[in-house]
Amino acid sequence: MAKSPSLNPSPTACYEITGGRPIAGKIRCYGAKNCATKVMVASLLGNSPTTLTNVPPIGDTEITLEMLAAVGATIHKKSGTMMVIDPSTVRNPCVPLPHSGTNRLPILLLAVLLHRFDEVSVPVLGGCKIGARPVDFHVDAIQKFGGIVEETDRFMIARKKKRLRAAHIHLPYPSVMATETCLCLGVLAQGRSVISNAAIEPEIGELIAMLRGMGAIIYTTPGREIKIDGVDCLSGTRMEILGDRIEAASLASLACASDGDITVEGIRPDVLGNFIPYYLSVGGGIELVSSDSMRFFRKKTLSPTFFETDVYPGFSTDWQQPFAILLTQASGISVIHETVYEDRFGYLATLNQLGAKTQVTTQCLGSIPCRYKDRGYNHSAIIMGGGRLHSDGYAIEIPDLRAGLAYVIAAAIADGTTILKNIHLLERGYGDIAGRLESMNLRIRKATEKQTMKC
Repeated sequence: MAKSPSLNPSPTACYEITGGRPIAGKIRCYGAKNCATKVMVASLLGNSPTTLTNVPPIGDTEITLEMLAAVGATIHKKSGTMMVIDPSTVRNPCVPLPHSGTNRLPILLLAVLLHRFDEVSVPVLGGCKIGARPVDFHVDAIQKFGGIVEETDRFMIARKKKRLRAAHIHLPYPSVMATETCLCLGVLAQGRSVISNAAIEPEIGELIAMLRGMGAIIYTTPGREIKIDGVDCLSGTRMEILGDRIEAASLASLACASDGDITVEGIRPDVLGNFIPYYLSVGGGIELVSSDSMRFFRKKTLSPTFFETDVYPGFSTDWQQPFAILLTQASGISVIHETVYEDRFGYLATLNQLGAKTQVTTQCLGSIPCRYKDRGYNHSAIIMGGGRLHSDGYAIEIPDLRAGLAYVIAAAIADGTTILKNIHLLERGYGDIAGRLESMNLRIRKATEKQTMKC
């Protein structure tokens, strides 16, 4: 497997990016982070080894492997991006504290391990700071399946007295991770479980396909309902991780914003859903090179647009930040209504310091019924595009994973040099992004405090 970024990077490491020229070339999309980490955890539901291919060499997969190894799973890394996870050696029901704050996977691991043990504990959750992201849905699901959940300052503890029993769960909101938790609980629970108002993102479909390959009996309907007939045991399987649709859309935004030309390999066009029509409407161009390869470029003068983020098949919240960078280059006023997370526009203040003209508001500037109406959250944004971004050695602190890649795009199209700090947050989900983009004409280098005082 390709070398992953260090889990303990130098706190002074940064990227130095000199922008202002078109980005062009070919790049292979990594396997989807939001799929890979979930199926790695789900492999523990089996009683024999699972082989995964196209596993992305990123920080989050390394963190996930450490958690699986901590409970006793045997992991064999093979050539390229292949790994084999053997759950038959799992003996430890407790994930140790050092994993606390790294990501949000412990809540899924809690549900998976509860099938094996009568008492399980995992660290409290971490992840990107983009909103409250409560665990109420997960805790409620575990309890409805027959578990008991207790939370301390450092750990979440789940207990059961007997085999988990089937449950009917109606999710108040079609949360992806809550749906994944319910799936992992239901496949080995006794009886038929029903999940209504479930998430239907492509990554959910991939997890269902994997669980079916392990022997799970799962039915889906045209609506947001999933039915699961619990079985006594599951076996290992083999699965290829699908390409990362978030990374692909971000690279498309980079191509169009920089007036470049990027061919992205390893991505299925169908998983980009509603990104494509919005991309075309603002002036982007697309060519389908093959069944898993797409070329992105700027086709015409960029036009402003209005969009609202939503659960799949809507416009993904993780596409929002890179697409907003693209809209700074469109001539006119664009509007974004964020309905998934209440606190995801913090990055715009930094863009304004690079010359963008944006404004946020607590008003719902859209038509989708919104959980944040009249609650005082800055969840709508106005972007007055048409001006060039510029930087004179400006140092930017990366606040979270997705905003981090948006900052890379902003730095790539800005005149001058930009310094990006906290790059470990970016490498957690995108691995060696600097090396990959450098091969496509982007002037980017990874520096340390000794190499540039600007860090």
